[in-house]
Amino acid sequence: MKCPFCGAHDTQVIDSRVNDEGDSIRRRRRCISCDKRFTTYETAELHLPQVVKQNGTREEFSREKLRLSFTRALHKRPVPTEYVDRAIDRIVQGILSRGEREISSRDLGEAVMQELRRMDKVAYIRFASVYRSFQDVDDFHEVIRDLGRPKRRSGDRNPG
Repeated sequence: MKCPFCGAHDTQVIDSRVNDEGDSIRRRRRCISCDKRFTTYETAELHLPQVVKQNGTREEFSREKLRLSFTRALHKRPVPTEYVDRAIDRIVQGILSRGEREISSRDLGEAVMQELRRMDKVAYIRFASVYRSFQDVDDFHEVIRDLGRPKRRSGDRNPG
């Protein structure tokens, strides 16, 4: 690591500590040339995939846009912010675990719907009505009927 004071390339790590969350390391360093001390931080650099919108355009993944989707759907609903934070973390982890360079906005929307379904049924219906462009009351009835059915898991067998 290059010394920020004298520019020498030879520095020594004096102390290393992991932060409380466990996702970065703080290192105290000493320059061999000028003997000054400084601190560096080491974190993992994770690249989230680009979001491919329905019209084919691409944009950077944004946690803030994801949060805004939840905020709009959960407006005036009794859901703690921590639940939203955890849902966003689960979605991001799911995206990272795929290891892909792109994700469709449709897949992202489905992930939001899945989280909202577990979190708050009213917010789920609000989000679904916009996301799926409901045209009439029958579209609402269909989603409400679907809420009454148990959610099938990928390993479940098809009944009938």
